[in-house]
Amino acid sequence: MTETATPAIEGWFTAGPEPALLGSRCTTCGTVFFPKAGGFCRNPACAGEEFEEIELSRRGTIWSYTDAQYQPPAPYISSTDPYEPFALAAVELPEGLVVLGQVAEGYGVADLRVGAEAELVIETLYADETGDRLIWRWLPLMSGQVAEMGEEVDQ
Repeated sequence: MTETATPAIEGWFTAGPEPALLGSRCTTCGTVFFPKAGGFCRNPACAGEEFEEIELSRRGTIWSYTDAQYQPPAPYISSTDPYEPFALAAVELPEGLVVLGQVAEGYGVADLRVGAEAELVIETLYADETGDRLIWRWLPLMSGQVAEMGEEVDQ
């Protein structure tokens, strides 16, 4: 990453040493949303209109996964030319949300399994004339693998 690295999607995640997705919680019913909610609560049983910003959990469980064999349409920008397929994982967070994202660089569908743990990481999606554009990705954690924080992953 360069010193001019900025999020590809502003306000959806933090990019510090402990990155996190930024969600919101309805102050009326407690429902959590990602991306952040605004205006009205998306819970049909709630009339709430006020939200607090929250950082979502960095770790979750792989709920589903697939690979993108075709190049997505614009505004997607491929980081390779020619296009190279990549893996996607839907990760269920402790807050009850399932968040879809690309899998970390160097990992593919062969490295994923439903029920395994994954951790949020920040990587470069693409670079342009002003610097790197960052995105969140899911790093699969294998049984016995030592995570960034030093603890062993139990699976």
